[in-house]
Amino acid sequence: MAQGIIEVRQLTEQDARSYRDIRLEGLERYPEAFGASFETEAAESLEFFANRVQTSVIFGGFNGADLLGIAGYYRESSEKERHKAMLFGMYVREIARRGGIGKMLVMAILHDARTQAESIRLTVEASNGAARRLYELCGFKAYGTEPRSLRVAEQYYDELLMYKNLTD
Repeated sequence: MAQGIIEVRQLTEQDARSYRDIRLEGLERYPEAFGASFETEAAESLEFFANRVQTSVIFGGFNGADLLGIAGYYRESSEKERHKAMLFGMYVREIARRGGIGKMLVMAILHDARTQAESIRLTVEASNGAARRLYELCGFKAYGTEPRSLRVAEQYYDELLMYKNLTD
């Protein structure tokens, strides 16, 4: 796919259908990469996805009207943890990989999260070297591994825990 200018922006309710499509694609193709399941989210209504983009901070990477990648974050809600944020739901369509969209999405999240939190965490499936390298390039550091974190069918997957200080 020849990529034109990529626009990264926060998703709105008008993006709900595109968000649903790309989210379900990621869940179906890479079930080991997400805590949510394709079956559960595929059963949800379009309103569910519209509500998610209205109540969460989710960025999208667009080539014109085509949504090629997504990633979001949330700030912890408890008083003692409000200084922390969590990156979630990162997915870039195969056709758009290695074009810089993933980095653009992570950088948009880091820029926005700095206004809300002092640090940001994420988990990544431990054998996903490409994702780990992307996060390391963006300044994340591994601080542990959660063995058997996810179970897909009868196979277990470890998750690498990563962290970035946003006050540096």
